Amino acid sequence: MPKSPAMCRYSRRVLMLSIVYVVFLLPAVYLLSRHLVAGPLAYAVGVLPALPVAGFFVAIGAYLVEERDEYLRMLATRQSLIATGAAMVAATVWGFLEGFELLPHMVGYAWPIVWFAGLGLGTCVNVLIERRAA
Repeated sequence: MPKSPAMCRYSRRVLMLSIVYVVFLLPAVYLLSRHLVAGPLAYAVGVLPALPVAGFFVAIGAYLVEERDEYLRMLATRQSLIATGAAMVAATVWGFLEGFELLPHMVGYAWPIVWFAGLGLGTCVNVLIERRAA
């Protein structure tokens, strides 16, 4: 299936954000794990890898706004809703179990990873629904 112009723009954005993420993450891990920066600079370096991750969410939102094909927009919206539901349920369950000291602490940046995995789950749901309808 050919990609829509909006999907091509989205793919370029995600590729660029992925490169920026690696460029920010590797030095941040190196500098902060070795305590080579401190004070406000350490906070600035620590925030850098979060910026492109936030950009991924902006890119998805931009795609939903820019996509002119209603069907493709619906598929992406359903995929995002499934990802959001899965991540929020997982975070809630983990949070309660962690609060009751039944599970270890999970770092906050793990939840966007769960959300991105939820996009994969959303894709599978879309495929199953489409196969059932065919």
